[in-house]
Formats: sequence, C-alpha cells, structure tokens
Amino acid sequence: MVDNESTLESDGAVYKTLLESTKAIPWKIDWATKQFAYIGPQIEALLGWAPSSWVTVGDWASRMHPEDREWVVNYCVAQSLAGVDHEADYRALTRDDRYVWIRDVVHVVRNDDGTVASLIGFMFDISERKRTEQQLISLQKELEELSFRDGLTGVANRRRFDAIMELEWGNAQRNQQPLSLIMLDIDYFKQYNDHYGHLEGDLSLKRVAWVLSSAATRARDLLARFGGEEFVLVLPETDATAAHALAERCSRLVSDERIAHEPSPIGHMLTISLGVGTAIPGPADELLTFIDTVDKRLYRAKQRGRDCIVAG
Repeated sequence: MVDNESTLESDGAVYKTLLESTKAIPWKIDWATKQFAYIGPQIEALLGWAPSSWVTVGDWASRMHPEDREWVVNYCVAQSLAGVDHEADYRALTRDDRYVWIRDVVHVVRNDDGTVASLIGFMFDISERKRTEQQLISLQKELEELSFRDGLTGVANRRRFDAIMELEWGNAQRNQQPLSLIMLDIDYFKQYNDHYGHLEGDLSLKRVAWVLSSAATRARDLLARFGGEEFVLVLPETDATAAHALAERCSRLVSDERIAHEPSPIGHMLTISLGVGTAIPGPADELLTFIDTVDKRLYRAKQRGRDCIVAG
C-alpha cells in the first residue's frame, strides 16, 4: 500500500531541490501579513542578503533603487489587487552597495472568494541583458548621429538641416520670434578643384566647415553642409541685424584663414558669398518660400561679383 503522506513529502523535497538548483530565485509572499513565506537560497549568491533577512515586503522595497522603488511597488500592488499576473524590471541593491537588474515575474493566487491569498514568483538576474540593451541603444544613437552628419566635414548634413529647419520654423511661428538663415557658397570652387585637385578641395571644405563652426556658438545654432561647396547656418531667435553681423563674421573668418586660391578671378585667397534672410513667420507663411528667398539672395551675391553679402 502506497504511503501518500511519504510520497507527498518526497515530491515536495524533489520540487524544492529543483527550485533551488535553478538560477531563477523562487519566492512566496503571504498577502494578509505581507511577509515572505519563502525565498530561495540563490538570493544570497546574487545579492548577498541571507534568505532569513527577507521578512516582509518592506525588505524587498527597501532593497530597490530609489528611482525604481515608488513606481514598482505601486504597480505591483495595483496589479496584485486586481488579480493580474505581472512582471517588473528594477535595480536591486546588493549587500556591498551595488545594483543588479532584476526581473520579477509574479503570479497572483486567489482564495475561493476571489480575494488575494498569496503571491508567488521568480526573480531573474537580467543585468547582462540590460547591458546588451544599453549597448544597442548607444549604438543606435551613434548610427542616428552619423546619419545626420556630413561624412566629409563632420558638420550636420542636409537631412539634419531639413529636420531642424522645420522644427525651428514651427517654433518661430508659435512664439512669434525671429528666425534667421544664412546660405553661403565658396567662390569659384570648381576652379579650385580643377587647379589643386579634389583631395585639396576636400581639405579646404573641412577647413571652411571648421571655421564656420566657430562663428555661431549658441546651443540651438546649426551649421550644415547644404550640398557641394554650399553651407547653411540656422539661427533661431536672431533678428536681421544680428544675422547680418554674423554673416560678416563668417566672411571675415574665412578670409583670415588665408586659404590659397590662385585661379580665383577675384584674388588669390579663398572667399565666400552669402545670402541672409530673417522672418517672423505667420500662420500662412511657407518654409520653402523662405529658404528659396535666401537662396536667391545668395545667387544675387554671386551676380554682384562674389565675396559679398546680400541680405535684402
């Protein structure tokens, strides 16, 4: 005859051995007392806290990163009261004052009347997964930054300009603040490339980009390579007077760099032509119309002999 009590005890011992041999950390909390009925001994190897030190849910909450504690506790209590199985990721404090990422998977056990009887669950160490996720996020950000950067000069590219210009145009419309734009072109750059070669041409583009980067230094100012030898400066909250002064500064900085340009018909140093525009856009004003206006001013600067600024 089978001894049912002995069999149950034997099965319980087997289950306990299985639970305590896994990397997952099993636990049980009595809902009425909010005390731990059980927590696996693996917890000590992971966090350094002895199983006997996990007495109440207060011990669990206090050993959680302060930034995670409130939302995790509130979320778990709300889900438990609703009788919904759930899981939460948080940083758990180790006994030597480090933090380990934990994923708590929780099952709600109910009484016959529907009230919560207990919570049982498993804690998993997901630190390595979180590190991998962070590396992927960093890589994604780096790739995103590269996708908005001109490969040759290192300044923002046309794609970045389009995005920022649209954003700043919307800000200027809402706040009724001036937005200025400078478009500039290196004079006789084709002749420069023909004379010195494309490698030297690339070097001169880098030097011009570096010089222009020092002209506008506010956090929201944007220098971008518009295409070829053409650059643009987006200047939020900048009136026409300030924009013109900045255009003059750009011209002077490039001249001061004294980049030789022997075949230039207007001298033997590299120069730039600039078009400048300022707008306080109204609801009916179009961004593309504004950009086109500034581009036409740049074209007029070239028609006037280059190495000059047209602002209106």
